[in-house]
Order: sequence, then C-alpha cells, then structure tokens
Amino acid sequence: MNGLKTTMLLAALTALFMALGYTLGGGGGAVIALAMAAGMNLFTYWNADKIVLRMHRAREVDARTEPAFVGLVQELATRADLPMPRVYIVEDPHPNAFATGRNPENAAVAATTGLLGLLTRDEIAAVMAHELAHVKHRDTLVMTMVATIAGAISMLANFGMFFRSNDNRGNMIATILAVIVAPFAAMIVQMAISRTREYGADRGGAEISGNPRALASALAKLAHGAARIPNHVVARNPAAAQLYIVPVHISEMFSTHPATEKRIDALEAMALKMGAPSMRAPARPSALSAGRPVTPAPRKRGSALDPHGRRD
Repeated sequence: MNGLKTTMLLAALTALFMALGYTLGGGGGAVIALAMAAGMNLFTYWNADKIVLRMHRAREVDARTEPAFVGLVQELATRADLPMPRVYIVEDPHPNAFATGRNPENAAVAATTGLLGLLTRDEIAAVMAHELAHVKHRDTLVMTMVATIAGAISMLANFGMFFRSNDNRGNMIATILAVIVAPFAAMIVQMAISRTREYGADRGGAEISGNPRALASALAKLAHGAARIPNHVVARNPAAAQLYIVPVHISEMFSTHPATEKRIDALEAMALKMGAPSMRAPARPSALSAGRPVTPAPRKRGSALDPHGRRD
C-alpha cells in the first residue's frame, strides 16, 4: 500500500509538471514537460546521493577522521541489518540530519556540525537510527526525486511569464494561475509524501536504537534550534526541506513534516509500551543525561562519542 501511494504521489507531481507545461506552451509544452520529468527521474535515480551531498557541500568522514561518529553509525547499521552507509558531516550551525541514496547499498547519512554540537551521544544515536530507518524503508530515493521534481515545478512556474505561448492557452490569466497554483499543489503532494514517511522513520529509528525517548528528546532540541538558525540550502531550494529530520519552516500548515509535538507524543507512547518509566516520574540519572555535546573534526579527541570521555 505504501508503494502504491508513493507511485500515485510521484505520478501526481509529474502530472502537475505536464499541466504547467501545457498551460505555458500548449500540447508541445506538455510533451516537453513530460520528457523533462522522465529525464529528471532517470537522472535522479542514479545521482540522488551526489545531488543532495553536493547541495550541502558535505564532506565524507571515515573511521580515521571521525572514529567515534563513524563507529556509532556502523553499530546502528549492524543492528538494522543494513550495509554500512557512507557518512558525511556538513559544516553548518543549523542543527539537522538527512539520508540519501537510491538504495541501501548506495546510501549516505549526514549530520550538521550544529546537530553534533547540540545533542548527547544517545540522542545522536537515535537521530542516525532514524536516518537509517529511512534507508531501510527505501524512502531516500523517493524523497530526493520528489524534491527534484517539486523544485523544477517551482522553477518553471517562476519563469512562466517569459515562456508564454501566443495562443489563447498561453494568456496572462492562465499563466498567472500556473505560477501561483502549480508550486502550491506541488508543495501539497510533497508534504503528503514526507509526513507519512517521518512517522515510519521515527518508529523504525526507535526500534533500531532501542531508545524512543532519546529520539523524542533530540527532536525537541533540533526543532527549537532549527527554528532559530537559518538553513541556507532551503533558502535557495525550498523543495529540499523534506529531506531533514525536523522541519525547517515553523508553520505546521506549510511544514513538510508532522508537528514535532505529535511525533514526540508517539515516541513517548512507544517508550511506555517498551516498559520505560513515564517522563512524569521523578528525574533519575540516565544514559541520556550522561551524554555531552559532540565536537566534530578537526578535533581528534574529547567528543561525547569518545568512549573514554577525554577532553582537550
């Protein structure tokens, strides 16, 4: 059912792209739009990871440059029965994370320096488990393809005034409707894809990490930080907002994600089912509270992921 829904949503995006092409260029415009959509889907299938990583100027890290962080991802990938993904760090104070790649064998996960400096070890583990759940559910390809097509619809609509045809179908009213309606409709379809997948990734990530409450705590911190610190990638390409673990926009109506509070409530319910004490119980020392913020490379030691807890 999830695969059928995804296919229908991607088809809806392609249809929107064709409808915009028809409005701006008649039958020929629709054919050109269909060819462009097919070409973008094919190109994105083979280059999804490269597109997203280049967009964020991410740098790849390994067991030599970031042994604690890479080791943590390796441990989680083993628990999830997944191939080891490539691991990246994005030099950006905006706290967030994402996964990309066309399949588990060609996947990559990334976290920003803002995230690594904000969360505890348990919270970082829960976030990366969430991203690995996206990989396991094969969400990463769909999310990147949707971002590519939705971005193209917005771009084509923005240039619509310059490419109007001279017949009645290309009149000013139709063009204005295309410029306004097409990006909005694409955003609605994009939100439908992303929101359903985030709940599944939260559930899967909590199962992989074994700590739904750590993920809930991470979501609260990340949502607060992401609302305060701008995301320059989304400023350039709003369709990229759906790639992240927490929404970049504050308004729930226009968010690509479910409300963070609802996700936290679902994780709390999951924690109680797993036998964890209620969050309303008296606070006690835990592995979650024992963590310290991570400082990524070029620091060689002293991060919260260092098993010996050394500091510079």
